[in-house]
Amino acid sequence: MKDADSVGFPPRSSTFPTLAAKLWILAAAIPIAVVLSFAIGRIAVSPTTAMQILVSRIFEIPKNWPEQAETIVLVIRLPRIGAALLIGLGLSAAGAAFQGLFRNPLVSPDILGVSAGAGFGASLGILISLGPMGVQALAFGCGLLAVLSTYAVALRFGRAGETALILILSGIIIGALFSAFISAIKFVADPDNTLPAITYWLMGSLSSVDAVDVYAAAGPILAGFILLMSLRWNLNIMAFGEGEARSLGVNTRLVRSAIIFAATLMTAATVAISGVVGLVGLVVPHIARAYVGPNFSALIPGSALLGALFVVLMDNLARSLFSSELPLGVLTEIVGAPFFLFLLSRAGQVWA
Repeated sequence: MKDADSVGFPPRSSTFPTLAAKLWILAAAIPIAVVLSFAIGRIAVSPTTAMQILVSRIFEIPKNWPEQAETIVLVIRLPRIGAALLIGLGLSAAGAAFQGLFRNPLVSPDILGVSAGAGFGASLGILISLGPMGVQALAFGCGLLAVLSTYAVALRFGRAGETALILILSGIIIGALFSAFISAIKFVADPDNTLPAITYWLMGSLSSVDAVDVYAAAGPILAGFILLMSLRWNLNIMAFGEGEARSLGVNTRLVRSAIIFAATLMTAATVAISGVVGLVGLVVPHIARAYVGPNFSALIPGSALLGALFVVLMDNLARSLFSSELPLGVLTEIVGAPFFLFLLSRAGQVWA
């Protein structure tokens, strides 16, 4: 009988040290990137000064830096870097889980309509002049609503053996519907003030993120990640197909629902605080798969770590390439689009 370790994955005893070392390399690269990120911006703050400021929040040390540097590090750059880490972790882990669940290399976290739903919620919140917290709450709620709608449609019209296909098709339709709602809101929005705000939010950016946003997003993202990690062996089995999983005693409906819930929770939380940061959840899991292999016990944390590193680096580029900041979502799509075309060219080949 097949199992998660004997089909498609090397034995854990022979590969675990190597995989662990690869994951530790990614984990070690993140604090290095974080420290260097404090030095990037219109006002220079050296990594040494940034570290001293951070340490001073824990231990008493002599203060030999200007007040402006402390404000820049603690109020502006620290929340932004924290948000970038969470967004990369959430989108990449969710993308890896969805690609395994649907057995499709071209699936991304927004396949079930969560990004379109969250975009509609944020656009509506901006249109009716809600505050930042109200906009984020409405975006989060509408993102969940979109996926619930997708799931309800799939349950209503799905047939045995076609669950994954019906879910994807339902997600495309629900996503298109919410995208139409966004277009309607943009059509009636004030072109001088409201419309530019909606357009900029939909591009994806971390320019207005603060500590409250990071705390609000951390709970759902980390909760979803923990749930995905607890389901990693079930994901290994589900990747063989639902028929095979059921023959091994897996409650496929429960596992599928839990994976969708976890990935949706993470994606909705990221979109709520940053807008739409495209293609991260599509591109990064493939790079992680090439680096640590297809075993989800390594692929989920590997995607999360690599995604966190990727978004931090992309955000550094977004705020340093030009005199005015480039929206993060625009940059990630510029980088991710060529990779997506590469995936399309290989779509007919076996994906393992």
